[in-house]
Amino acid sequence: MKFAKILSAAALLLSSNLSFAEEVPQAVIDLADSLMPLGREVVLVDAVKAQNAQGKSLDSIKTLDEKWIATAGIDDFMSSLMNNAAAKFLVTFEASKPYYQEIFLMDNQGANVAMTAKTSDYWQGDEDKWQKSFANGKGDKHIGPVKFDESSQAYLVQISIPVMDGDAAVGAITIGINLDQFGL
Repeated sequence: MKFAKILSAAALLLSSNLSFAEEVPQAVIDLADSLMPLGREVVLVDAVKAQNAQGKSLDSIKTLDEKWIATAGIDDFMSSLMNNAAAKFLVTFEASKPYYQEIFLMDNQGANVAMTAKTSDYWQGDEDKWQKSFANGKGDKHIGPVKFDESSQAYLVQISIPVMDGDAAVGAITIGINLDQFGL
């Protein structure tokens, strides 16, 4: 009888989407401050400002997001976001440390502007990573929770920082930190 209860509890736990959060290491929290200057890099600021100037409606962004999510592989639009000047800058930045993984740049609505790898969706505007780092145009840093990333089979923390034009946030950047590579 005890074994059946244990099995039943284990089955319930496995069938739920519960995850046990690990605490973000202090060294990663400290790293966030050192990443803030990245949000003032001219190539990134210019790319975000250019996309913002296009004036895309939120409805058109959400339509692109639906298509993005439904697309297997990488289409021409996604490829353009992985090969523009801002993306090339981010690829070089990502290669500078073994623990940087999946970096993407977002506009003032949370739509992708550039990326080092395909993201799971195009529009980040409904997520804390954009909302808290863009902070209604004020700009702030945001450190997400530790999550297990299936594609890389590693534990990641996403640090998001604002893209600043003077004193105003015009977009945001998310930098994945691979904790297995971080050397804690």
